[in-house]
Amino acid sequence: MQLELLKAKIHRATVTDANLNYEGSITIARDLMDAAGILPFEKVGVLDVNNGSRLDTYVIEGKAGSGVICLNGAAARLVQPGDLVIIVAYATMSPEEAKTWKPTVIRVNGKNEIIEKI
Repeated sequence: MQLELLKAKIHRATVTDANLNYEGSITIARDLMDAAGILPFEKVGVLDVNNGSRLDTYVIEGKAGSGVICLNGAAARLVQPGDLVIIVAYATMSPEEAKTWKPTVIRVNGKNEIIEKI
């Protein structure tokens, strides 16, 4: 049996842009990706704190230090600039691995600067 557990979370990031005319995905500043351990093209869930929408997409790399959190394509209709989102990634592991697993949690301020890494 395999279990799906939280791998990483970027908590309460502020959406900086929504680009309806892009093919799809979420653009995340590279420094946030690195801190959380999220890779380019990795599947993530985006949970909008403001309106309750939840969606799955994949990550594309944004410029490090830019603070960019941009929803692209169809997701741009569900999340608006200024919304707070929780970005989550999951990992599949055995029950034995899961017993000692600890996810990475990144907390950011209103400018999407890292204020805490757990």
